[in-house]
Amino acid sequence: MDRERFEEIVARAVQDLPAEFQERMDNIDVVVEEFPSARQLKSTNVPKTDTLLGLYEGVPITERHSSYGLTLPDKITIFQFPIEAICTSDDGIAKEVQKVVIHEIAHHFGISDDRLDELEKDSPL
Repeated sequence: MDRERFEEIVARAVQDLPAEFQERMDNIDVVVEEFPSARQLKSTNVPKTDTLLGLYEGVPITERHSSYGLTLPDKITIFQFPIEAICTSDDGIAKEVQKVVIHEIAHHFGISDDRLDELEKDSPL
């Protein structure tokens, strides 16, 4: 899939978030990169046998204090090639992107990976 089409899928996933989430998203950029950098991989606890599909870098809303301001935006990076590698169709890519965007937005709202794992296990989807 070309980069432009992939970016459109990511933008659609963000646009499709419920309004109550979009209204509360603050000072955040969502970008696409081909692969995670060595620095990004090192900053996570992702085992070498796993793939990093997305990454949230910033200060979660729940940890911001009154002194938070004049700060660079938080950043969510969606990694195109790792997502494409685990999907077998354009529809599969779109579904995976949506899942990754939701996961990373949850970090923006202060939800940990452990809690997200619990919620995903309890989800009927």
